[in-house]
Amino acid sequence: MSFKQTTQHVGSLREKVQAIKLVLLDVDGVMTDGRLWICSKGEIFKSFDVKDGIGLKRLLAKGVEVALVTGRKSKIVKRRAKELGITKVFQGVSDKRAIARKLRTKMGLERANVCAIGDDIPDLGLFEEAGLCVAVSDAVKEVREGADIITERRGGRGAVREVCEWILDSLA
Repeated sequence: MSFKQTTQHVGSLREKVQAIKLVLLDVDGVMTDGRLWICSKGEIFKSFDVKDGIGLKRLLAKGVEVALVTGRKSKIVKRRAKELGITKVFQGVSDKRAIARKLRTKMGLERANVCAIGDDIPDLGLFEEAGLCVAVSDAVKEVREGADIITERRGGRGAVREVCEWILDSLA
């Protein structure tokens, strides 16, 4: 991952990651590559990276909660979340900050305990409720500028796994 701060600031980022108890994820553009495949009957297809899924399962096994917060509604997202054991799924969300704040409060967490991963403007709301903000490498400029960390991998192409591994390494 590329750290936006100087190397002397990397230590404080490692301290931040050790406090993480909840990872908030956008779906389209983060867990997927952002493309939607729409057939003639209107059915939508999305592609998820299996390695990202394994990383998320490993986080959950270590006691780090994961929540999906997406602006779109999709049976595919619900199914993928179930496969991964993610029980906190919020779809059709127009105000991601409000959902993130409500979830954080319900879980009794401080901003410092939350990591948010995003790729586009609506995800900046997640960043406002997180102590550690991550942009996937192909995120829009505003999200990259608002992030503490930018992944080396693209959304839907291993970026989530990259973050999961980093968090898991810090917990070891």
